[in-house]
Amino acid sequence: MNKKRAALLLRAFFMVDKYLTRQIATMQKNTLNSICIVGGGTAGWMAASLLSSALQGSHIKITLIESPDIATIGVGESTVPSMMEFLRVCRINLKEFVEATSATFKLGIRFDDWLKPGEQYFHPFGRVGQDINGFAFYQAWLKNSVDGYGTRWVDHSPSAIMAEHQRFMLRPSQQQNWVLRSYGYALHLDAILVARYLRDFSQGCGVERIEATVDKVVIDERQFIHTLALNNGITITSDFFIDCTGFKGLLIEEALKVGYEDWTHYLPCNRAVAVQTTNAGTLPPFTIATAREAGWTWRIPLQHRTGNGYVYSSQYCSDDQAIHTLLTAVEGELLIEPRVIPFATGRRKKIWHNNCLALGLAAGFLEPLESTAIHLIYKTLVHFIRYFPDQDFEVYTEQAFNQKINIDYQEIRDFIILHYCTTGRDDTEFWRWCQGMPVPDSLQEKICLFRARGQIEHTPDQFFSQDSWCSILEGMKVRPKKYHPLMDAFDGQGLASTLQESAQSVYETVMQMPMHGDYIQQHCAAKKMM
Repeated sequence: MNKKRAALLLRAFFMVDKYLTRQIATMQKNTLNSICIVGGGTAGWMAASLLSSALQGSHIKITLIESPDIATIGVGESTVPSMMEFLRVCRINLKEFVEATSATFKLGIRFDDWLKPGEQYFHPFGRVGQDINGFAFYQAWLKNSVDGYGTRWVDHSPSAIMAEHQRFMLRPSQQQNWVLRSYGYALHLDAILVARYLRDFSQGCGVERIEATVDKVVIDERQFIHTLALNNGITITSDFFIDCTGFKGLLIEEALKVGYEDWTHYLPCNRAVAVQTTNAGTLPPFTIATAREAGWTWRIPLQHRTGNGYVYSSQYCSDDQAIHTLLTAVEGELLIEPRVIPFATGRRKKIWHNNCLALGLAAGFLEPLESTAIHLIYKTLVHFIRYFPDQDFEVYTEQAFNQKINIDYQEIRDFIILHYCTTGRDDTEFWRWCQGMPVPDSLQEKICLFRARGQIEHTPDQFFSQDSWCSILEGMKVRPKKYHPLMDAFDGQGLASTLQESAQSVYETVMQMPMHGDYIQQHCAAKKMM
């Protein structure tokens, strides 16, 4: 290479280097400098915990404004397995968290009286069986049932058998035994204690907490939130705001007026009454959801108490009737007076709008039948981090986020509707309405394919697995007309032997585990309440 050419290349390099330096400087100027979370509770402090962990090193200041006058609703106390992922991502020690929140472990949900009074079924977490030669396990189990060989669907679910015998231990890592690899679990927890724990954790990660109430939200000419005027005289300016103000949606709705998509025509329950009681008996590692005259009741066992509630439709039940039904059903002594909580099922038309993200109850509400409230908080934050904005606030980023989270809400809505529209109950006006209730096309297509040949369309982004759908449908006695035609290539007796061995392996492995209550006492008993 001659000297002249080398000089030209060197000059070009420095020109490119200066250009890149300017670009990087511009990018750094474009990054957000601050995020303000309005509202504490589970949603607010989950946002503070996850963002303070994910944004470490970014120099983005996180502030949370929490009003001392607004109490946490505190009924979102049952979770799904994504809660464990949230704790891992935040690098929160599970044992310490369980002790601090008086938590118990949850292997799934037992549904009593949903098909008809006296019938029950279980929706387990984790896998049910193992796929066989590329076919979903449900197809093998279905053929086995049609051929007259008898194992229950749940006999092949480690979580279901663990729940049935009230056994539990944390799943060991790197296990060769498929049973120990396949069960899933979540937590029952005290929402007040969770918010308290995450508050301390977040503040330890640098989140600033301001105890105040927002008096005024100032919007600029672009319809972005500019400042918040607080009742203590402070004015807060931030690049981005997260609305965790509950059903009212102080920022997303009262200030930005994004609108609400109402789903009460699909899910008519619009009220809940909640109480807390002392524990009675053992601590089952599952939630109990019992169908009632105009809705359903929940029972959630914690280490120090039990959470109880009744979700119902005011069209078919008065508040007084609901309170009477709940108090008749609970066990143990009352710790608080019954509290009635009105709600409207649905979601905001835009969960992210301009420089505001709605989270938790501010974003929407789906009744807690499948314990998805905390999951949706976590999933919303995961999507938000994936599409994290800069100062340009590109509209396409916001649109991509809203499309993703809307699909998540719709999936959960359809899964909850499934429990109602497949009922065989006709003993009350409410359940007769459910038998003829409107069903979204997205759900109707799923049910039709399943009824035809036992298949469930599933994409990797969906939360509820094929096993979850099959568990509800099997529990509600919705059986396909036939199984996949290629299953006939399997030898019937050989398949039956394989399934029998599968069920036996589940049972033998589970029975070696400690009792759920004993495991908690030995490894993560709650600290004494102050």
